[in-house]
Amino acid sequence: MKSILTFIALLVLPISVFSQVKGSVTNINNEALAYVNVFIENTYTGTTTNEAGKYELNISKPGNYTLVFQYLGYKTQKVSIEVNEFPIEKNVTLEETQISLNEIVINADENPANLIIRNAIDNRKKNLEKINSFSASFYSRGLIRIKDAPEKILGVEVGDLGGGLDSTRSGIIYLSETVSKLKFLRPDKLKETIMASKVSGDESGFSFNNASDVDYNFYNNTIELGNQIVSPIADFAFSHYNYKLEGTFYDEQQNLINKIIVTPKRAKDRVFSGYIYIVEDQWTIYATELSITGEQARIPAADILTISQNFTYSATDKIWALISQNIDFKYGLFGIKGDGRFTAVYSDYNFNNNLSKKDFNRELVSFIENANKKDSAYWTMSRPVPLTTEEITDYVKKDSIQILKKSKPYLDSVDRAKNRFKPLSALTGYTYQNSHKNTRIGYNIPIGAVQFNTVQGYHAGMNFFYTKGYDEFRRYFSANASLNYGFSDDRLRATGSLTYKFNNISKAILSLSGGVTTEQFNSSEPITPLANSFTSLFFESNFMKLYDKSFLQLTFSEEIANGFRLFGTMSYERRKALFNTSDEVYFDKNDKIYSSNNPLDPAAFGVAPFDTHNIVKLNVAAQFNFGQNYLSYPRTKSNIPNDKFPTLTIGYEQGLGATNSNYNFQQIKARLYQSFDISNKGRFSYNMRSGKLFNAENIAFMDFQHFNGNQTRISTNGSYTDVFNNLEYYRLSTNNSYFESHIEHNFNGYLLNKIPLINKLGFSTVIGIHNLSTSGHRPYHEFSVGLDKIGWGKFRFLRVDYVRSYQGGYIGDAIIFGLNFFN
Repeated sequence: MKSILTFIALLVLPISVFSQVKGSVTNINNEALAYVNVFIENTYTGTTTNEAGKYELNISKPGNYTLVFQYLGYKTQKVSIEVNEFPIEKNVTLEETQISLNEIVINADENPANLIIRNAIDNRKKNLEKINSFSASFYSRGLIRIKDAPEKILGVEVGDLGGGLDSTRSGIIYLSETVSKLKFLRPDKLKETIMASKVSGDESGFSFNNASDVDYNFYNNTIELGNQIVSPIADFAFSHYNYKLEGTFYDEQQNLINKIIVTPKRAKDRVFSGYIYIVEDQWTIYATELSITGEQARIPAADILTISQNFTYSATDKIWALISQNIDFKYGLFGIKGDGRFTAVYSDYNFNNNLSKKDFNRELVSFIENANKKDSAYWTMSRPVPLTTEEITDYVKKDSIQILKKSKPYLDSVDRAKNRFKPLSALTGYTYQNSHKNTRIGYNIPIGAVQFNTVQGYHAGMNFFYTKGYDEFRRYFSANASLNYGFSDDRLRATGSLTYKFNNISKAILSLSGGVTTEQFNSSEPITPLANSFTSLFFESNFMKLYDKSFLQLTFSEEIANGFRLFGTMSYERRKALFNTSDEVYFDKNDKIYSSNNPLDPAAFGVAPFDTHNIVKLNVAAQFNFGQNYLSYPRTKSNIPNDKFPTLTIGYEQGLGATNSNYNFQQIKARLYQSFDISNKGRFSYNMRSGKLFNAENIAFMDFQHFNGNQTRISTNGSYTDVFNNLEYYRLSTNNSYFESHIEHNFNGYLLNKIPLINKLGFSTVIGIHNLSTSGHRPYHEFSVGLDKIGWGKFRFLRVDYVRSYQGGYIGDAIIFGLNFFN
């Protein structure tokens, strides 16, 4: 208790010592006003009040100042103060603004809101281009609460989430702050240098509140919120929104402000609802209060999200600049409900300075040295928005818990509780941990561990593991082993691996693995064991074809430069043919039998598709993520894919030293893929592969180039741009040249949302074109159209596609069912 009181004293004491101008803002009923903008007139130095209406404004020099208190729905108030000594307390009461329609002439032939919005749209690009570059100070605070959390989710213990939950299973689960310096260059270069970072209950203190994540500019046609959301002043906004002028008022500079209600034309469109405030004659944004539901944004966990922005005008720069932004949200999924808020304050702008492209690189975020070591005095001086009582309490509580949780007695007590062997552990798995040494050892039996194929019959497996974490698992060592026993072929197979990760910047990883296993002839494994078990036992269709592989393999990968990663694998393999040993089936059909395990001939029972042999395999690949951005954390680099550029992979594969010299070969190959949004019209994806095998006339069949087919009519691949859903698995495999392409566009509701009644379903249309050309065969084509996001409420994971295929003429049709969590 003494240490907690001391911590509180250290936290609170500097507030009275270092705060310069502070106070509270209320309305005439003495009710606190949260998130009022407070700034020095004709500057971009400012702050906002917190949830309790308290503010603190750091003024470093004595003098005469005019403070401006600006809050939507209330009259802007200016207060002159003379600063001779610190601190100064200035409390302010704001009066509500009188919203009136008398300032405009209503034209019965034209909705006045439409006229205002048209002018805003006509001036959208000009207003966007007013700011070519800027530097600024940035403060961000993120808060996430949870309410009435369940004890378990899908049978897994939730715990107290790091001390965030109280006895009512409610509380703050994330609280973080950052102080940063920003540099921006139009159209989209934004560099953030984090000067200070603080996370409640985390001594590393490296927040993930980034300016680029909340860079919402409504002068752009669309806003990135996981999906592209249409701005109320987009060029095509009238296709998506209705507008109504609620009233007008004058700001402190006598600008006429139009308050316009924004409503969707269609409830399921990816659009906002709420208010947008437009400055008359200048046609710029004065403020926004815009909300979107999780269903509209295609974010299943979210209930509703609101973006509130406030701008202030500089007569010197002739620019309306964003000075504060709040993102409020409510969420709920799997019985967990909560809310949160991310607050951002922009200040000390320097517009249209001499920044150029040479001032930027692909690094979006960096931390100065010891950014996470700032003391409470620094935060009191630098934090523009005061902490609430709830937030102060959370910092004190979490930091004291953190100190306790680092102690060896506490870690030992946790381990004793978790290391108890429970009766079900024999069937599900068991882990023994030493938290003080960051080690884990144990075993697990995967869900669905018992599967079936015609080679092994019923087979079951279990995994053993050991991990040792260094530097909070930025570096780690792991050892893994897997056992698998086939009841029909009466054989135990085992594999194992040793892996070491050297760092979390280039992410250099070295792995040595080996053992004996069954492997599909297509190493991409297009058929999952579960799908094969189902189709085999219920429909007597054993699509999976396996061979026996004994191997020893060394693998290394590392990012050599930003966006450029190398992969290398060398293996020694013994490959042997396998045959069916089981004809088990639940529903025996008299006119149907299992096919052979020979992928070249379904009727070749007992005939091996290749000779038993040994071979050395070499695989080398280079991957180029063009335009890759990244975040730099101490001892960590987090890569951010750039949708504007594709990813290219170039590879070389060779089989050498085979005991059958005909099985030696070489292959060169390349892959190009990309996925990006086309404004509000959905997401476009493509994936292309090409390659050629040399000296491969008589190679073993598993070394052919195989293509992901699908005969189960169930999509299990996870990606629809990497599979031919109406192609037999091995019919077009080749040992020569090949080219495959997959193109898909998901309209994300753009089409169906325009159809009455249908738009209430919330489905999305998907179209696809898939082509395959291999030497010696006619080109193969697939055309597909599907419905995605089928389901109800937040659970919309089902996808259904109709596929038609051609190869020199019509081949056939198929209906594909799948679960899709990726769009």
